[in-house]
Amino acid sequence: MVELALAVPKERYSPAVERLEARRRETDLVRIERAVREILLAVGEDPDREGLRETPKRYARAVRELFGGLHEDAGTHLKRVFDHDHAGEDVVMLRNIPFSSICEHHLLPFTGRAHVAYLPAHGRVTGLSKLARTVDVFARRPQMQERLTAQIADALVQHLDPRGVAVVVDGEHSCLKLRGARKHDTEMRTSAFRGVYSTDRELRREVLSMMLDRRG
Repeated sequence: MVELALAVPKERYSPAVERLEARRRETDLVRIERAVREILLAVGEDPDREGLRETPKRYARAVRELFGGLHEDAGTHLKRVFDHDHAGEDVVMLRNIPFSSICEHHLLPFTGRAHVAYLPAHGRVTGLSKLARTVDVFARRPQMQERLTAQIADALVQHLDPRGVAVVVDGEHSCLKLRGARKHDTEMRTSAFRGVYSTDRELRREVLSMMLDRRG
């Protein structure tokens, strides 16, 4: 297991950085279409044959969707909080959040499930759907699983200011299965702990037991 237990400096994922990412120019579909056509030519295909004629346009639209998180801000979802009288003592957890992402090293997909938990503070909690949407915001970008895990955790710290955050991500990587080592029955697990979960080993064991218990 890869554990990212050290806190990432807040300025790394500050609101200013998120706004900058959200303001990046929209996906240039025409440019992608030209690039895909060049790739088809480079591998010896005929991009004008019937089966491939519309492929550059289809691929460009797919890329716009797959990388849509580049133009989103996790704070848009996590800023929607509500008061809860008992918040601060009981863990809030959402397990088995499915995601799809693209490995930035080979531009091949990796998929899996994220498990997210936090200990509320200040009587503030957010809706469970917002946790799932936060995973999607960071997954729909060129990614590394290690960074995806840390970004989800840091976003919860930044926008909810909880007592603790725990994130575990299980992923299966096409770049490992389809090329290179070609290992088909492998799964990568990464984790990130913030606040009390990074300092209190007993609390960490407890949340991991709840999070990874396959009977639950």
